[in-house]
Amino acid sequence: MNLFRLLLRTSALFLSLAVLAGILSGGCAAGLIALINATLNQNQPSTTTLVWSFAALCLVRLIANLASQILLINLSEKAILDLRMLLSRRILASPLRQLEQIGAYRLLATLTEDIGTISGTVLIIPFFCINIAIVIACLIYLGWLSTTIFVIGCCFLFVGIFSYLLPMIKAMSLLKLAREQEDRLFKHFCAITQGTKELKLHRERRLSFLREDLRTTALSSRRHNVVGMSVFAAAGSWGQILFFVAIGLLLFTLPSLTRIPPTILSAYALTIIYMMSPLEHIMGMLPNITRVLVALKKVESLGLVLPNCSNETLSEETFNSEKFWQSLELVNVSHTYYQEREETNFILGPINLKFHPGELIFIVGGNGSGKSTLAKLISGLYIPETGEIYLDRKQIDNHNREWYRQQFSVVFSDFYLFERLLGLESRNLDAQAQNYLVQLQLDHKVNIKDGVFSTTNLSQGQRKRLALLTSYLEDRPIYMFDEWASDQDPIFKEIFYTQLLPELKSRGKTVLVISHDDRYFHIADRIVKLEYGKVKYDKNPKLLNI
Repeated sequence: MNLFRLLLRTSALFLSLAVLAGILSGGCAAGLIALINATLNQNQPSTTTLVWSFAALCLVRLIANLASQILLINLSEKAILDLRMLLSRRILASPLRQLEQIGAYRLLATLTEDIGTISGTVLIIPFFCINIAIVIACLIYLGWLSTTIFVIGCCFLFVGIFSYLLPMIKAMSLLKLAREQEDRLFKHFCAITQGTKELKLHRERRLSFLREDLRTTALSSRRHNVVGMSVFAAAGSWGQILFFVAIGLLLFTLPSLTRIPPTILSAYALTIIYMMSPLEHIMGMLPNITRVLVALKKVESLGLVLPNCSNETLSEETFNSEKFWQSLELVNVSHTYYQEREETNFILGPINLKFHPGELIFIVGGNGSGKSTLAKLISGLYIPETGEIYLDRKQIDNHNREWYRQQFSVVFSDFYLFERLLGLESRNLDAQAQNYLVQLQLDHKVNIKDGVFSTTNLSQGQRKRLALLTSYLEDRPIYMFDEWASDQDPIFKEIFYTQLLPELKSRGKTVLVISHDDRYFHIADRIVKLEYGKVKYDKNPKLLNI
């Protein structure tokens, strides 16, 4: 991905019109220089034709310049909007396991740092393009004035460009290193926000984190940025001096080597002086353009290319909740965690399980036994590495996995609570939600209006109740709760196990509960126990003397 392709993909028509308007603006600028030069070299007062030509060129340049900027500003803003939406869609379309491997901090750095860099720089692209158009038009005018001097000037220009590009390559590599440190910085920022309590409670840990982790990474990023931008500054200063060197050669060296008419000489000097301003702007923008190129490469490096990451298709099938399914079956399903710095990998499976409507099933086991991973496999968030999943003997694959996931309503242990009831459409949605607020004993804390919670600033247990409310409103065939009751007080824990779960079961829902609360195991129809990634047993609790 590069900047031009980003703009071209956004709107080829807008980009073409903007380029044409920029070329016209640059052409008018060169025309004004030519007209000024012609007027200065004539020995008589300006004619009416010259005056009107000057006014017409000024007017056309004004209109063309404004049109080019407006078109490019609209194009730039649309490109940023499209990029943000595209990246968000790619993230949501990518497999969950891949996102977990990338890491939240890298995704956050891209969505904030990289997109922010691109957004801020793309806004100056209109001026960058217009200045390039002016420089090109002036060069064409200089070539028209004298081919010999233009060829000599181009040779000098190529030497100057080469001497400017060498430090630019070095500066770009330094900015890439600085961007790599940004990922680590965001990782440390996540540690600050998520580990505040631990850092506050241990002074030496806090000081060590600030000195050895955060400050070291921040200094490394600063050092690469400072050196890289300094190289750009040095190259820019060298580029500015080259203009005056070019004028010196034109005024003092070339006349001694070949005969140059004074009119040509003055026209060249005037045009070069005029070109200095747009060229300085171009060189001043190059560091930002380089940052954008680094940011775009960083976006690509995530590997979130939709066709490669998700070949799932949207199925037109619908699930009739009134006509319950008959069976959900996992056949030899397995999943492997490839852990760095460890000789062995954790393997879950092969798992063979079968679920039916109206069953209440507890999934139990020690920490690290694979319960949450199994939940993600059952709900379609993880794709089995081996084995198959069948719903009513229909194999779940890329053609129907999206549809399959819509059959589940899940509250994970690391759930996220949205402030609005997104995606739920019902005329009496607020009334239904209010009834559940009463049932979940939250009506004294939270109100709901137009599908928006009055607050989500609650205790973890109360937030889990709001998540449960959302799952109730989804009314899916299969419910899954991952350690839901772990943050509830004893009274509401009792309500959850003895009232809410049996109520869901009585409605024909299949309920899968990951839990350590063995005092409530007796209410389950089945207990599935995992041990080291394997199913140790799948039995009725009555047979286990529970």
